[in-house]
Amino acid sequence: MTTYFITRHPGAIAWAKQQGISVDRQLAHLDINDIQPGDTVIGSLPVNLAAEVCQRGAAYIHMGLTVPERWRGKELSLEQMIECGARLENYVVSKS
Repeated sequence: MTTYFITRHPGAIAWAKQQGISVDRQLAHLDINDIQPGDTVIGSLPVNLAAEVCQRGAAYIHMGLTVPERWRGKELSLEQMIECGARLENYVVSKS
């Protein structure tokens, strides 16, 4: 079982380290073909990929933020991630 952290953002990587989140592989992009039953995927995936992660028998943990409009589209620092209330939330996503 592998824990993946899918992000290309340095602020998110720093936040996860500060939180003591242990991952086996940190990747900028998810290759869905790598995901096996029992794996865990952490990130902010599009809903279709999150559903496929769950369909493959893996857990999806969403990195949520409440980003003010002035910061949208910008790289966030560790401090800004904290200010935006960065959090991890478990989801089970399925296509209807």
